[in-house]
Amino acid sequence: MKILLPVDGTDLSLHETRFALQLVREGLKASFVLVNVQEQATFYEIVTAQDPALIENAAYEAGEDLIAPSARLLTEAGVPFETAVASGEPVNSLLELIELHHCDMVLMGSRALGPWRRLIEGASTSRKLIDESPVPVLLVKPPQDR
Repeated sequence: MKILLPVDGTDLSLHETRFALQLVREGLKASFVLVNVQEQATFYEIVTAQDPALIENAAYEAGEDLIAPSARLLTEAGVPFETAVASGEPVNSLLELIELHHCDMVLMGSRALGPWRRLIEGASTSRKLIDESPVPVLLVKPPQDR
């Protein structure tokens, strides 16, 4: 089973990575695609950049840095994985990566938005992905001490 695991270097994404490792320790045979989605460059950044490739390289390097803590955990556990850095709207990027990497499932965190934030921001990334994903999406709740 190949599992897409979106991460961003936060404690919450490390919690999700540890949960994924727990599943493997309990017998799930899986490999992972660690992914980080970077915001697309703004029009201003693109117009004023001396070299547009610099923006792209900076986003890629930032994504790799944010993937690194989860990658270390998987490496230490001897669990196979690959990495991907994408840019753009998160849900669309994740849907493309699911297809590109032939993933069987997505494992991601859930930040419970309160009713007011949900009203202002709309549906969360995880909610939108659940609605649009061609594969199952497993949500990992934040640790209780948050």
